[in-house]
Amino acid sequence: MSLSKELGQLDATAQAELIRNKEVKPIELVDAAIDRIERVNNTLNAVITPMFDQARATATDKLPDGPFSGVPFLLKDLLASYAGVRMASGSAFLRDFVPDHDSELVSRYKRAGLVILGKTNTPEYGIMPTTEPAFFGPTRNPWDTTRATGGSSGGSAAAVAAGMVPFAHGNDGGGSIRIPASCCGLFGLKPTRARNPLGPDFGDMFSGLVAEHALTRSVRDSAALLDATSGAEIGDPYWAPPPARPLLKEVGADPGKLRIAFTTITPGGTPLHPDCVKAVDEAARLCGDLGHIVTEAAPKIDGGTLVPMFMTLWSAGCTWTIDSMALYTKQEVSAEKFEPATWALYQMGRQQSGSSYLLALQWLQRISREVARFMEDFDVWLTPTLGEPPLPLGSFNATPENPMAGMRKAAEFVPFTPICNSTGQPAMSVPLFWNDEGLPIGTHFVGRFGDEATLFRLAGQLETARPWSNRRPPVSAA
Repeated sequence: MSLSKELGQLDATAQAELIRNKEVKPIELVDAAIDRIERVNNTLNAVITPMFDQARATATDKLPDGPFSGVPFLLKDLLASYAGVRMASGSAFLRDFVPDHDSELVSRYKRAGLVILGKTNTPEYGIMPTTEPAFFGPTRNPWDTTRATGGSSGGSAAAVAAGMVPFAHGNDGGGSIRIPASCCGLFGLKPTRARNPLGPDFGDMFSGLVAEHALTRSVRDSAALLDATSGAEIGDPYWAPPPARPLLKEVGADPGKLRIAFTTITPGGTPLHPDCVKAVDEAARLCGDLGHIVTEAAPKIDGGTLVPMFMTLWSAGCTWTIDSMALYTKQEVSAEKFEPATWALYQMGRQQSGSSYLLALQWLQRISREVARFMEDFDVWLTPTLGEPPLPLGSFNATPENPMAGMRKAAEFVPFTPICNSTGQPAMSVPLFWNDEGLPIGTHFVGRFGDEATLFRLAGQLETARPWSNRRPPVSAA
């Protein structure tokens, strides 16, 4: 096995240990990762903005003494501003937009010692649960290149699943970490609202729907990275309750006898694919075998109201995003500059009144209280991550004649993940199941607000009981 492939088999924690022990140099890790990217990226289209020269310069300079010093990393091309590097957000409208500063999260990545190799593909403004932007072209799933990776962190998911890097940045406004984690066979945790900062440009986004973190192969990488980046930034409007101890210490700790509720009934009553039901049933059985108390139960959520209220915030957020970027870049907004679905959502957002926005926010906050009351009786809520296995590319296509077709399909595809963006709770997609076609199907575990600790303890136990890191997709550089 070549050195590049051998290093690609390791998670970020193991790679960092090699550097600390002086068994490899940072430049060796970086060159190996660049080699892996160049070998498979033409097939997958995961990395759309290489930063290889900068990465090599960083790796040969003095690096911070952080937990991931010298480890290669990729940024999703959305929200994570990196000074001097284009951030197109999947849109031709921003083809020439170059931020002049780092976001606080990127600054924390750098202080952790990460070496950023490039930026990954995302749908236009992260709107759709598939990564098929017209401007950059689709990212293909390494498990089946005719299938979608999910979105909106699909480029990062494909890169990690294919072994280009051990982990990569993602963000999540309706499931955008957990959806591609499910589609690509990865661990994907959305932290508690305000666990990671959004500054200096934002206090929150879409009234708290959006959270920042990463897609990883191992549970410990996710916990250690969250330890390195989390915590309030000066001026934040609010912050998450601090954990009792570093989250990395929770991985491998005994979770005790958890009370786990599970359901395979969607809030809106839409049917689930049998493979997604089977994945939950197997996960519930595994949790029972591990000694947890597993009960079929779910909070009462009016799915018929959840979707339109969520869409009120989502559409207003889309309009705000485009108008703010138009102001920032001194451009005029017009239909031909955007994809049909984006433009339709933009127009929907323009029609929202201030009172309709506040009504939607009130309703979603009411859901938060109902779910919180439900979780007084349970430590974890288990659901499918998605309504279907990874879908064929093109499944969410929209046309000028039917611009909302993809959004309607999305509501069926992601019946559970947006709930946790509305409530602010931490939630994770765990890769415990592959179907008969060899496609990964994630299982969704929801924790109480502020309680990533329980999720990491459970995830570590599940990872030990049913390991997934040895599974490699047909398109893999590692």
